[in-house]
Amino acid sequence: MEGGPAKADALEFTACINLIRQNPFVLKLALSAGLGGFLFGYDTGVISGALLYIRDDFPAVDRSTTLQETIVSTAIAGAIVGAGLGGWTSDHFGRRKTLLQADVVFLLGAILMAAAPIPAVLIMGRICVGLGIGMASMTSPLYISEASPTKVRGAIVSTNGFLITGGQFLSYCINLAFTKAPGTWRWMLGIAAVPALIQLFLMFYLPESPRWLYRKKREAEAIAIMKRIHPPEDLENEIQELKQSVEQEIELHGPSQKIQFSQLWKVKEVRYALIAGCGIQIFQQFVGINTVMYYSPTIVQLAGFASNTVALLLSLITSGLNALGSILAIYLIDRFGRRKLLISSLLGVITSLVLLTIVFHITTESSPLVSRKSTQQFLGYQCPQYISASVTWDCMQCLKASPDCGFCASGGNQLLPGACLLSNSTVKHVCEGDSRPWFTRGCPSQYGWLAVLGLALYIIFFAPGMGTLPWVINSEIYPLRYRGICGGLAATANWVSNLIVAQTFLTMTVTIGTSMTFLVFGVISVIALFFVLIVIPETKGLSLEQIEGTLQQRVENFSLKFWKTNNPTVSSNKENLKNNDLAS
Repeated sequence: MEGGPAKADALEFTACINLIRQNPFVLKLALSAGLGGFLFGYDTGVISGALLYIRDDFPAVDRSTTLQETIVSTAIAGAIVGAGLGGWTSDHFGRRKTLLQADVVFLLGAILMAAAPIPAVLIMGRICVGLGIGMASMTSPLYISEASPTKVRGAIVSTNGFLITGGQFLSYCINLAFTKAPGTWRWMLGIAAVPALIQLFLMFYLPESPRWLYRKKREAEAIAIMKRIHPPEDLENEIQELKQSVEQEIELHGPSQKIQFSQLWKVKEVRYALIAGCGIQIFQQFVGINTVMYYSPTIVQLAGFASNTVALLLSLITSGLNALGSILAIYLIDRFGRRKLLISSLLGVITSLVLLTIVFHITTESSPLVSRKSTQQFLGYQCPQYISASVTWDCMQCLKASPDCGFCASGGNQLLPGACLLSNSTVKHVCEGDSRPWFTRGCPSQYGWLAVLGLALYIIFFAPGMGTLPWVINSEIYPLRYRGICGGLAATANWVSNLIVAQTFLTMTVTIGTSMTFLVFGVISVIALFFVLIVIPETKGLSLEQIEGTLQQRVENFSLKFWKTNNPTVSSNKENLKNNDLAS
């Protein structure tokens, strides 16, 4: 146990590169399984741009923020079910077969979305895609973690996070490539079938997780795979640690493979790991990341950029920074450890959210006025609510008055007074035909670039820490017997939180304003920082089996601090745990 952290200096990015050079099979395994993360990232990013054009094709969607949120969030609802299902299937049928099943379901969803004649069919496709994403989101990092050498496990598992952000970046590029093509959003969503087909093919030629095989008493197969993964000098030690871990679990819990949910809460180490794992997954979503990824072009439009193309281009910057941040995580994770990265990440996220809060507040308070003279030039197209108003309006009041109202800005200087008009395709063409920008989401502002800067800073700080580490931590902290089901529960917690954020963000911006919405995320980020400081263990440099011992020690420390007792039975149990730790 004491020797684990002392080896941390050797666990650097260069060690990972050297290992891959010596054994390319490890990289092949990680990238092939990591395509599940790529599917996750692609769908997260592509819907943000596709939504701009779905609104153009379906007027009902354009008029309803609730329907827009539903199109985004039904995939997340499917992922919630998929994550829970993936935990069960990965324990019963194996990690590899679960990934194959996820690909098939995702393919079906991509076809339905691309061919959808009405919003209802599009939503059905989103649900299928979500099921596949949910199954892959918890299984991919688990599979990679269990098949990675201990010394570079953090860096290898981080490739899953890189592929998530890589998928997001590619999706924005695809969105831009098809902005002028017939069927725009159908191409954007349908192309998602390609990586799913690639993974389906590659996974046929990859082995099952050696740890899962060993737990299923298929020791010979497990050892044969471990020989292909681990360096010869580490192989015997890895096999012995895995053997001891499985034997201890059978001794403590019996050979039965059936796990009751009540058991998860009764075993102290598992309970603590679940609180840490599910908690960090929940906070990953509640600090607001997927509002940026699902609605990034919409946020850019709220900041004062009217054009769909400009919004997508500026969103591409944030997506690119997200991918770069994930590459940085691969380098830093085994050099500085999980906790330090999480803490520095959250401090930066809090700073960025404060900036966004201030910028959107100023943008709202300084929006251009509405000119009655300018509005009257568009006879028959005026917003009815503005005609009956007796006070001076600004752009923001025009947009908030009704979903059927839009703002036609001044042609020379967008910050000068404009016109408050009906919002439909005819009026939009009339306004733009007069060389005047048309706004329906946000108002012209001289501070829009600061909002883009705030989004960029948010991504730069989020990606290397909170973006990658919740998945890495959840692939490490659970005892082997409970790893699949606990990983599924944590992934489900992530997706439930994701659903809540995605289904409420646009409604919050309308109800309390964009500025206050980002302030709420900032407050939650502060709470997340304290959670990391108090609950999350450091796992840098420890094998998966050593991490189990670390959890036992943390449970003991928490029991001594918060639940002191003089019960001799409890004291005896604590002494046994201490002896086990020393023995390990």
